[in-house]
Amino acid sequence: MLPPTPAATIAYKSPNACNVCHKDKDAEWADKLVRQWRTRDYQAPVLKRARLIDAARKRDWRSLPEMLAYINDPKHDDVFATSLIRLIPPSQDQRLMSALLSAAKDTSPLMRGAAVQALGLIPTTESLQALVEATGDDYKLVRVRAAAGIATFPRMSAPPAYQAQLKKANDEYLASITARPDQWTSHYNMGNYQLGQRETKKAVASYETALKFEPQAVMAIVNSSIAYAQMGENDKAESSLQQALKLAPDNAAANFNMGLLKAEKNDPKQAEKYLKKAIKADPQMAQAAYNLCVITAKDRINEAVTWCRKASDLRPQDPKYAYTLAFYLNQKGDKAEAVKTLKGIVESYPQYKDAEKLLKDISK
Repeated sequence: MLPPTPAATIAYKSPNACNVCHKDKDAEWADKLVRQWRTRDYQAPVLKRARLIDAARKRDWRSLPEMLAYINDPKHDDVFATSLIRLIPPSQDQRLMSALLSAAKDTSPLMRGAAVQALGLIPTTESLQALVEATGDDYKLVRVRAAAGIATFPRMSAPPAYQAQLKKANDEYLASITARPDQWTSHYNMGNYQLGQRETKKAVASYETALKFEPQAVMAIVNSSIAYAQMGENDKAESSLQQALKLAPDNAAANFNMGLLKAEKNDPKQAEKYLKKAIKADPQMAQAAYNLCVITAKDRINEAVTWCRKASDLRPQDPKYAYTLAFYLNQKGDKAEAVKTLKGIVESYPQYKDAEKLLKDISK
């Protein structure tokens, strides 16, 4: 248990034990009192952690290096470090990858479980190796999270030495998501597993079962549209998305996927309409801003650059967005800023060779 931290109440509106009892007093009173009792500023470490959590919740990534340093700090608080892992969007940023790979071997199973869950969303050889190793963890929580991540690699062939533990972990994962067959979420989660395995027809059947239990489950409808799209049945995919949007007109995922579908059908006007609704519903949706950039670049280069800049600002740890911004800045004729952006990518992400190549092309 931590001592009362009224300073956190002042800064972040969180409750504190002092004012739970002394309801007639305020946090400033409590803060002054505890500082008189304890000359050591025991609240400072809590405020530091709270500041990082607050920034991550607001998706303010200016403190990302500090967040990653805290995760890697051997003296970290397991709960706070795990919270940061869950709040930071997974990406192929090498700094984040290093932190997650290290956290996957932490002494805390809570940390290891969160790390492998994030690594499951980053399709790299390193993350896959970490997931395979984690299926042999002593804790079921970690094994199940690792199996869930591996499920997104349907064509993976693991070395024979890992086959037994992979099967055990996968069986545990499937048992965990089907433990309550009378709940719609069990069938929804099974559908997601089957979708990851490219078993699209089975996935659709699972989503349909989920919807029998809960007809308002919008994400089951949205994901069924993804399954139909993977089968090449775009009309059924669109019908599913229309159904989802009828239930939830402002749902970001439904609007985003409808936008992608309209773009695939070569209907840029409608694609733009739905993508703008998606980013209005979720102003942090970098993927929607990115796709709006690509669509508007055909006839509105200034608007395209604005959307690309927004995507890059939202996800500075993903070099793809900064690269696309540089590409369209060059198309716009702003060569100097394009070069500056590309140099930043090359410096921070030397493995991103597309940026290096474009920089050379522009500099000729």
